[in-house]
Amino acid sequence: MRPRPRPRARLLAAFAALALALGPAIAEARPGGGFSSGSRGSRSYAPPPSTRTAPGTANPFNRTETPRPGYNAPSPGYAQPRPTPSYTNPNRGGMFGGGFMSGLMGGLLGAGIAGMLFGHGAFGGMSGGAGFLGFLLQLALIAGIIWFVLRALRNRSPAPAMAGATPNGAMARSLDDGNAMGRGAGGRTATRALQITETDFAAFENTLIRINQAWSNRDTGTLARLATPEMVRYFEGDLRDLSARGWHNETRDVRLESGDLSEAWAEDGLEYATVAMRFSMIDVTRDTAGQVVEGDPNTRQTSTEIWTFVRRPRETWLLSAIQQVG
Repeated sequence: MRPRPRPRARLLAAFAALALALGPAIAEARPGGGFSSGSRGSRSYAPPPSTRTAPGTANPFNRTETPRPGYNAPSPGYAQPRPTPSYTNPNRGGMFGGGFMSGLMGGLLGAGIAGMLFGHGAFGGMSGGAGFLGFLLQLALIAGIIWFVLRALRNRSPAPAMAGATPNGAMARSLDDGNAMGRGAGGRTATRALQITETDFAAFENTLIRINQAWSNRDTGTLARLATPEMVRYFEGDLRDLSARGWHNETRDVRLESGDLSEAWAEDGLEYATVAMRFSMIDVTRDTAGQVVEGDPNTRQTSTEIWTFVRRPRETWLLSAIQQVG
């Protein structure tokens, strides 16, 4: 009769599986999920200039609804070609990539951990030290496959999609009318430099604080007043991913430590401003029982990100992109 695995071994194996599967996700629960997400009009695939606050290079977008132009790089002095507009829902990525990856992870964790807890082993049983070592090797192999697939999904270039229904809201109508993504497949976007004032910088700082407050309160209505429909869809998807795992992320007491302008321009009746911001905050993720699963409620964390804002002239700035700094 094959010996049953000891309870302690089963428990350790369960914790190992959870650590491998959830560890990378917990650390990226703040607004934006640690991704580079959103759109910068015709400059979505052009890196913003570095600044004193963010001297490194901004990471390309992992999540964007702007299709990649199927053209060679334009000649110097010209803006990127304008792609066809698309308002289809993005592949949100989320904690495990959403969709397929969430199902895959759920199946693996459900089958593996349930098997351990009921005494059958993760994948058909473990026998002695060799069986336990083999189980850990299987976990490592699965974690490697998941990491590879996640990386491929995040780096995958979004394919052009057929335009769907126009999103609701004033900014959605502005995007549809003025078309921040451009109209036509062969034209070039005419841009001009834009002057940013102290009032604009104050608005950017205020939006940074208010978006984190709305995120912490899971207030999607306020997020919809502060960001473009595209960014709101990313926020909503990430909040759903957290909720599905029984987690709630809270970012509070946000303070802008430094910030400066990367670039500002106008195109197609819209104005854009890309700014680098270094800010500190309390960033804590809790479970349904209120227990801290990541972060320290007494220790401030500092982040540097590049945010892009868009507006109709003389209207309110809305967040249209968040990029991480490499």
